[in-house]
Amino acid sequence: MKSQLLFTIFTVLFLWSCKTNPEQTSVTTADYPISGIPFSQVQINDNFWLPKIETNRTATIPASFQKCEETGRLENFLIAGGKMEGTVRGDMPFDDTDVYKIIEGAAYSMTTIPDAKLDAYVDSLIEIIAIGQEEDGYLTTWKTIDPTHSPAEWCPPGERWEGLAWSHELYNAGHMFEAAAAHYIATGKTNFLDIATKNADLLVKVFGAEGNYQVPGHQIVETGLIKLYLITDKKEYLDLARHFLDTRGDSTKREIWGPYNQDHQPVIEQEEAVGHAVRAAYMYAGMTDIAALYNDAAYKNAVNKIWDNVVTKKMYITGGIGALHQGEAFGENYELPNLTAYNETCAAIANVYWNYRMFLLYGDSKYIDVLERSLYNGVISGVALNGKEFFYPNPLSCDMHYHFNREHLDRQTWFDCSCCPTNLCRFMPSVPGYIYAQKDDNLYVNLFVQSSTKLEMEGNEVEIAQDTKYPWDGDIKISVSPKKKTTFSVKVRIPGWSVNTPVPGDLYSYKEKTGTKPVIEINGEQVAYSLENGYAILNREWNNEDQIKLTLPMEVRKVKANDLVEDDRGKIALERGPIVYCVEEIDNPAIENLSVSENTSFSSNFQADLLAGVELIKAEGPEKEEQFTAIPYYTWNNRGANKMDVWLTEK
Repeated sequence: MKSQLLFTIFTVLFLWSCKTNPEQTSVTTADYPISGIPFSQVQINDNFWLPKIETNRTATIPASFQKCEETGRLENFLIAGGKMEGTVRGDMPFDDTDVYKIIEGAAYSMTTIPDAKLDAYVDSLIEIIAIGQEEDGYLTTWKTIDPTHSPAEWCPPGERWEGLAWSHELYNAGHMFEAAAAHYIATGKTNFLDIATKNADLLVKVFGAEGNYQVPGHQIVETGLIKLYLITDKKEYLDLARHFLDTRGDSTKREIWGPYNQDHQPVIEQEEAVGHAVRAAYMYAGMTDIAALYNDAAYKNAVNKIWDNVVTKKMYITGGIGALHQGEAFGENYELPNLTAYNETCAAIANVYWNYRMFLLYGDSKYIDVLERSLYNGVISGVALNGKEFFYPNPLSCDMHYHFNREHLDRQTWFDCSCCPTNLCRFMPSVPGYIYAQKDDNLYVNLFVQSSTKLEMEGNEVEIAQDTKYPWDGDIKISVSPKKKTTFSVKVRIPGWSVNTPVPGDLYSYKEKTGTKPVIEINGEQVAYSLENGYAILNREWNNEDQIKLTLPMEVRKVKANDLVEDDRGKIALERGPIVYCVEEIDNPAIENLSVSENTSFSSNFQADLLAGVELIKAEGPEKEEQFTAIPYYTWNNRGANKMDVWLTEK
């Protein structure tokens, strides 16, 4: 079977059964050792993720489409195609991608919930996109409309492919490829796919030509090309993706741009995460794809070193990455300010994409630990509970003076640069695809979400289902139901936070170790289990409706940062399960004075009528400053702009 590396986003099994050119000779490549179970084959019915995904479908996606109409993003395609007159609408050279990303999210939603009205609307948008495409396949509307006038001051004008460091032509293409692939999977139609492959063929002709060593300014075309390769079997798409990466940072072939674009040295020689965090994480995801598809040791070595650098020196406790507003970039090692933290929502999403690929490559739970931390904290903090207001950056402190959110203190319905809202549109429907995975006779349970799916193990159909109130409750019941008795292994992830390791490495640690260990029962009897790469290995002959019960400790934990993180020195953060907490002024009028000591005690209780239902933490202590209420970080600023802190003074 061909590579299934993109299970994070859509059903690759379906990709291979629906090739556009089945007569074409297949290409032999390596593969990811592990296959994810695609989101389209996982049914969730929990009270945490299902409402968020439904809000994305019914609120975020329609509101974002409306914003694209209001701001002229659709008109740009019509002007480029000569159907309207005028100048470029909008302020960014990548405004085209907002339309693509929302279509991608709509396609994912239609994969699980058919919607004839939405399907027809998306088809009408694809017709508009086609109008903006030039005869040879070129498609970046602002350059077609008037290459002598750039929509943004920081992006120099120029003809095709001039100023690639800033023009975003290849970034536009990458998002189009990803959206077209998703639409094809959802509908079986080729109307958008034809636009994408026509553009990809042009890229192959131009950038695959001998002696052309130009590379994208903003990475993502690499993973987009790989998705088209998976559909079409056109190896030239895969080759071009690798060519872009192989050429990047090579000063012997071209004038390089420097660290901001991760273009300071060849990618296989890079060991530290630098520059623009979203560009970087998209690139690291693409590098991991190449490491897997080519079984390339140099690429594996590079992504391993970069991952270690990010997780042990440059990641926030929320799983956010990219500390600096200047350049939307990674800071120096251990440079993790709180008030001025950037933590772009897109970067947290990219961090999930990258870590899932690392899991598929290595099968180690530490990658899912990072993914889960980003998912439950750094990603969903970016969208309001109503699905219509957003954070671009996600700071860990707010003093009501520093305007962090694109010069605002509260969530916004849209931005001149709206990459984050539209990225959430496409990301949220894919969450069920991170829950389960498979390798031969091994079934992985990665995330704990009330859900079910069916798969084949040893030639036998097996249904697996979870019953849980996670992340608020640590009891997870897993039902394993093969059609006939079958021997295989169920690998249940034991989260690092449940065994005293909040993150891999020593960037963050718990103030006190807990002696409560995760407990596993099978059919009511407690069992001893061995750990392998962070998974409890449960190998046995499984019968219909066998029951696994995993009990995780859900104590409130005090977290401290490595002393090299200056902003967090002498401070404590609070976690419960996978959720990072914060304090808001609306609950704690004396927020500036709050503190935690060894005498502070904590309790928690679920409040169904607060913030769409959350577990609150109540702190009690001998001093007034130790008496406060904490809420999940991802819910802050949903009751209006007010002061907030994740890190509290330790007395």
